[in-house]
Amino acid sequence: MSSSATYITTSIPYVNAAPHVGFALELVQADAYARHLRLLGHDVRFQCGTDDNSLKNVRAAEVAGLPVSEFVNSNADRFERLGVQLNISNDEFVRTSNNPSHVACVHHLWKACASSGDLYRRSYEGLYCVGCEEFYNPSELDDGRCPEHGVPLENVKEENWFFRLSRYRDRILELVETDTLKIVPSHRRNEVLALLRRDLVDISVSRGAERSRVWGIPVPGGDEVVYVWFDALANYLTGLGYGSDEHLFERYWRGEGERIHVVGKGISKFHAVYWVAILLSAGLPLPSSILIHGYVTVDGRKIGKSAGNGIDPERIIQAYGTPDALRYYLLRHVRCSDDGDFSEDRLEAAWSGELAAQLGNLTNRVLALLATSFGGIVPPVPDCDFVRGAAKLPSTVARAFEKYELHVGVSEIFAFLGEANRQFTKRAPWADAKALSGDLPPEDRQTTIDRLSSSLAEQAFGLAIVARCLLPFLPTAATELHAKLGLQLPEKYGDRILLDGAKTASEAVLFPRRVA
Repeated sequence: MSSSATYITTSIPYVNAAPHVGFALELVQADAYARHLRLLGHDVRFQCGTDDNSLKNVRAAEVAGLPVSEFVNSNADRFERLGVQLNISNDEFVRTSNNPSHVACVHHLWKACASSGDLYRRSYEGLYCVGCEEFYNPSELDDGRCPEHGVPLENVKEENWFFRLSRYRDRILELVETDTLKIVPSHRRNEVLALLRRDLVDISVSRGAERSRVWGIPVPGGDEVVYVWFDALANYLTGLGYGSDEHLFERYWRGEGERIHVVGKGISKFHAVYWVAILLSAGLPLPSSILIHGYVTVDGRKIGKSAGNGIDPERIIQAYGTPDALRYYLLRHVRCSDDGDFSEDRLEAAWSGELAAQLGNLTNRVLALLATSFGGIVPPVPDCDFVRGAAKLPSTVARAFEKYELHVGVSEIFAFLGEANRQFTKRAPWADAKALSGDLPPEDRQTTIDRLSSSLAEQAFGLAIVARCLLPFLPTAATELHAKLGLQLPEKYGDRILLDGAKTASEAVLFPRRVA
């Protein structure tokens, strides 16, 4: 990845119900990348948002007996609030239903595709899944049902605007095969390639006024509404001012640099095929990378707003008093590219057995000994194998980001913490501290002080390295750990760690054990 401007986006979720921990996974993954790349010195812009204009939102509002705008705004508020509660560092949040710039963006993009001759009128009849907001061929169904949601499909017949997706099949295939468009991980790339090696049919990009309830962005010069995926995908350009004030667009999309989408596996086709074709038609630059994660599951079943097995992330964050409990579980115990099961029992085990027992306990013991033995001042850090090993940890974590293996990066940090705990136990600095409280011969006393000083300083250095490496993953705890060690937050990974003589603070416990 280059050090120039970098644009990172999450997908935008439907707001037919409140958010669940499945979407929290995508938020924390994208946020980890944004924070990591900022620490590498990149000029990062990070955008999230909500997809407000889907038919499933309209139907959910009807079931709730609420006006669509009221229903959508209420749920969109919760998605935006979740980002704040998870300490997500996004620069922009785009709601597709109430952002005037989004209308201008969609219309500008529509007209660009029309100018390329890629929009035309056609009557169509097919099987439609409202949950996916997509037409399916009978051959794509699972026992006559939607392969994603497992529900019967609706037969829809209407005259729509169509986009010439088929025109771009060969070009997109070449882009993916040559890794000009990087799709990560490899097995998701292979799925996209398999789709592209079949015939692609043109897609409908408008919906009739009656079926859409006239909820959405109107087609320029018409009485239909723009198809929700054309509308939703355009949000990535809305936050950059495409079609209105384009100075951010020129820097983060048209300029040199990286354009990274973080999306779930269920919508990879829309991003790796539909979106790329629309951009090619409009003559716009393409994403650099599409990072595709799996699903969060409960007992092996995908969590879904409509499946009735959603887990409220807001409640979990409130229960632990920090977003880092949930962030930690999702970033360590769910593999980036695969499905991962979630349970509150496993979350509690991760908190007590890993965050509290490994990181919290070591931090609290080291800082307590520094307080009683050296007045909280960190002695000079020795040049030793442990310190040299700790200094290698940031490059190990950086490689995990390069490979889209965030779970590996967090695991490497905690593997180092395991070694640090073993080193702490082996050197037993508490025994030296106790000995110094008694009567020792002068020669033994100095040797004991030197040994204690070295033991605690090397541990403080190891914790400083851990604090820096955790900044993308657990920003709240990492910031607190920097403060406990008397360190300023770095602007970049490469900033020197000025630990010798730092004044530490041992009062508050990091990751306190929870009372059942």
